Amino acid sequence: MKNISIRPATQSDLPILYEFEQGIIKAERPFDPTLKADPINYYDLKELVESDRASVVVAEDQGKIVASGYANIIEAKDFFKHARYAYLGFMFVMPDYRGKGLISQILDELKSWSKALGINEIRLEVYDDNDPAVRAYEKAGFKKHMVEMRMSIG
Repeated sequence: MKNISIRPATQSDLPILYEFEQGIIKAERPFDPTLKADPINYYDLKELVESDRASVVVAEDQGKIVASGYANIIEAKDFFKHARYAYLGFMFVMPDYRGKGLISQILDELKSWSKALGINEIRLEVYDDNDPAVRAYEKAGFKKHMVEMRMSIG
């Protein structure tokens, strides 16, 4: 999509970013029976937008925000080869824009930002049953690394 531009999110973008967050929660709710009833929030978007240890980006089509994502620098455990890594999240694309490569563009921007900070490890989490998301991330070069397992005992 040639009219799409990727740019850093600003405080004035927060209203639409909050809507995107609720879209993510709605999409993920069927995969996670442990989520509380609405209303819930996953992110402190205001803090992420203001942070120098995070990059929140949006995709814009002629002034309309249509997708988002973030990278957040995390200190790694002492036993890892890398001291820090970029944790990716908040990946959302408006329904009419899905399947057009916007996540790839956002990932490219976040990878460049991370590399500029000397980061060489990127991680994210995705629900194992969320096949479209898993395929999209694998297509972008991510590999499954570890499976988190859970059991309800009450």
